[in-house]
Amino acid sequence: MFNVKTINNISDKGLSRLPADTYSVSPESDDPDAIILRSQKLHDMDIPANLKVVGRAGAGTNNVPVDRLGDEGVVVFNAPGANANAVKELVICGMLLACRNICQAWQYAANVEGSDDEQNKAVEAGKKKYVGYELPGRTLGVVGLGAIGVEIANAAVALGMRVVGFDPTITVKSAWKMSSAVEEMASIEELLKEADFVSFHVPLIDATLNLLNAERIAGMKDGSVILNFARNGIVDDDAALAALESGKISAYVCDFPAENLKRNDRVITLPHLGASTAEAEENCAMMIADQIKDFLENGNIINSVNFPVVKLPRGGKARVGITHKNMPDMIAKITSEVGEKGYNIFHMRNESKNDLAYTLMDIESEIGDDLISHLGAIEGVLKARQV
Repeated sequence: MFNVKTINNISDKGLSRLPADTYSVSPESDDPDAIILRSQKLHDMDIPANLKVVGRAGAGTNNVPVDRLGDEGVVVFNAPGANANAVKELVICGMLLACRNICQAWQYAANVEGSDDEQNKAVEAGKKKYVGYELPGRTLGVVGLGAIGVEIANAAVALGMRVVGFDPTITVKSAWKMSSAVEEMASIEELLKEADFVSFHVPLIDATLNLLNAERIAGMKDGSVILNFARNGIVDDDAALAALESGKISAYVCDFPAENLKRNDRVITLPHLGASTAEAEENCAMMIADQIKDFLENGNIINSVNFPVVKLPRGGKARVGITHKNMPDMIAKITSEVGEKGYNIFHMRNESKNDLAYTLMDIESEIGDDLISHLGAIEGVLKARQV
């Protein structure tokens, strides 16, 4: 029986993929094999000795101590792409809100007073202040062409927009899904010179903090629109506000309210609604549940942010999964230990990701607990278990 601790409200549609005869799922679990969460911050968490895997039901993992968990041999999963449609729709909505001055016009209409006839006359006289423009023919710049960025790029192409993109680490999978009409830019600076709208879809790491700053905003087209539905901190809010005041940009749409942003009538702030749909929550929970189940039952890893992708068809009589440091001679030590205990390896797979690595092997015969304990004692091995 695997114990799964849930933090935050996790969709029942996802949790139902963990069979009750094999999994005990509860927010009260004190010694979990797995943790599933959404937005709760875990940085101050004491890591349970039995913990093997953490699943973040969403794309970003800023609320999870990924490095510390990796050092303990705990695999961290996320759910890239599960909320892509929800974010895509909100970004398109954000562009429309900005280019048609919807929020400002809404406020104007809400505050008109008088009889119906007087209000009608006031509205007709005042609407010229909110004349906007249409999306076809305009250029959208997408920074970050992962699952979400590609969906947004393709949707904008379908709306008749020119789309330019920048992502030096785009995957083959993303490239296959992206419209051939999307133009590749060599740098963010080149993209910003072309874009009427720019939307960011990158994780918040040291390299992306204030990715859009005053210097880069200065290179943007006059009257352009900034959209940030990725993470707070990717856009320098103070620089964006200064650009609004100077008229360099016409609107700033973001999913992260702040006191200095809310008072500017050219800023549209939303309460982190990017993935807040029932469908996105269900998709994220289902993806995480499936990944955790496959890891706990088969040892396979997919969509981990700290360990490499490793999938191996089952063979032999016993399977062993080992999380370990990526260091010289590790494979030799592992296979030597298996051989010295009299076992023969049916097949195995080893992959590394930065400082961490994972080895999954099938052994021709049944094994004893002594093999797992000896493998776990090898210098550099973080966790070893029979799967």
